[in-house]
Amino acid sequence: MSDLITLEVAYGDPTKQMIISFEAPSDISVKEAIALSGIKEKFNNIDLTKNRLGIFGKLISLDAKLRHKDRIEIYRPLIADPKENRRKKAASSKK
Repeated sequence: MSDLITLEVAYGDPTKQMIISFEAPSDISVKEAIALSGIKEKFNNIDLTKNRLGIFGKLISLDAKLRHKDRIEIYRPLIADPKENRRKKAASSKK
């Protein structure tokens, strides 16, 4: 039997944020951990084919293996490109 590790899965949308803590087998993948957490049932807009994933801000893949106390972060797509916003703001201030 595998040792258990403690994990967290975090996600938020404009209306609510959630971090789910749970224990899982030590050989679990990111995809398996997200399924085990149940977070997809709480947020119907999570699409693992589109949402990027990270552990403490570092991008990861669905098949990455996890370590004790890792926090999987599910990122939402950006509504607006920050670089484009700065360009527009700079252009309008020149006028």
